[in-house]
Amino acid sequence: METGSNNSLPTQFPVSHKSFSLNIKGNKTDIVICKYDDSFMVMATQIGCMGTILHARKEESVSTDPTFHVAVIFGKRDEPFLVACARQLIEHTSSYGSTRPLVLSLGLKDHSPVINLPSVF
Repeated sequence: METGSNNSLPTQFPVSHKSFSLNIKGNKTDIVICKYDDSFMVMATQIGCMGTILHARKEESVSTDPTFHVAVIFGKRDEPFLVACARQLIEHTSSYGSTRPLVLSLGLKDHSPVINLPSVF
């Protein structure tokens, strides 16, 4: 094993992140937001593991109305609430000028919508 002064890790290591817990509908929800050079990763879990992983991005287009693309990478593909949640987050972050895509990990017990969540971005 060779050790030298050339470190292949980025200069911003460890990754800048925020972590906190919320009580959502009686369920303790742990949230971690990581900011990478080219994307955000948001992990929200009520079950202690990552859950369904989604990728959301803003599509470049010539029209004035932006379009967004959300894809399930791993996990439950038949949960429209998870896709809607990823879409709302990418719309929210892009409305603040961010062009970074999101990798979203949702491990939720309850997949019904919640109103009035605090803003975390």
